[in-house]
Amino acid sequence: MATLIPLGDVSRRSRRFALVTLLIVLTNAYVFLRELVEGDAFVRRWAVIPVRIDHGQHLITLVTGTFLHAGWLHIAGNMVFLWAFGPAIEDAMGRMRYLVFYLTGGVVAMLAQVAGSPGSHVPCLGASGAIATVMGAFIVMFPRDRIRSLVWIVIIIRVAYIPAALLIGVWFLIQLLNVVGPWATIQGGGVAYLAHVGGFLFGVATARLWTPARPWLHSVKRP
Repeated sequence: MATLIPLGDVSRRSRRFALVTLLIVLTNAYVFLRELVEGDAFVRRWAVIPVRIDHGQHLITLVTGTFLHAGWLHIAGNMVFLWAFGPAIEDAMGRMRYLVFYLTGGVVAMLAQVAGSPGSHVPCLGASGAIATVMGAFIVMFPRDRIRSLVWIVIIIRVAYIPAALLIGVWFLIQLLNVVGPWATIQGGGVAYLAHVGGFLFGVATARLWTPARPWLHSVKRP
């Protein structure tokens, strides 16, 4: 059993602090605390219920659902991935473009999940679709950057530097196989794979449209 945790881009130095990414992380944390206090009623009110969306109801949940999480590991994993890839994309796009890009990607990801199971009453929640959008943008814009990652194999833990194209590419392949492979599931084990695929493809397809021409984007630092 191997676990890989991305820690950040070591090939690129951001020109300014990733304020929007931090605010997104803090918002997710605040909403999660509200979940813990208010319980299932809060989740069912603000999570995406596909059958509702299919009937044109509770459309605001396409946004609010991206800030809900199913547990501590769910939110922790998502925020680690966001902090690993978000700052570089925020720096490239600019704060406001990045925020709109993130939220739009989250909505697209949720709609992809709804399209796969429009009659479902199972709540769909989590930031992973929006984060997949950011990862899609990253693989388009900075495929050669190296990502400092924590690799945990049984009892052995080490730090590795993995090309973004490889790390994100393998991640996406796993998501895709869980949608179209022989063991495909739209939402298996509570994981909304179709949202991941939809968000990622949106990021890949539109990243350049959200990014103004900036010569310094191609400058990198080496560890």
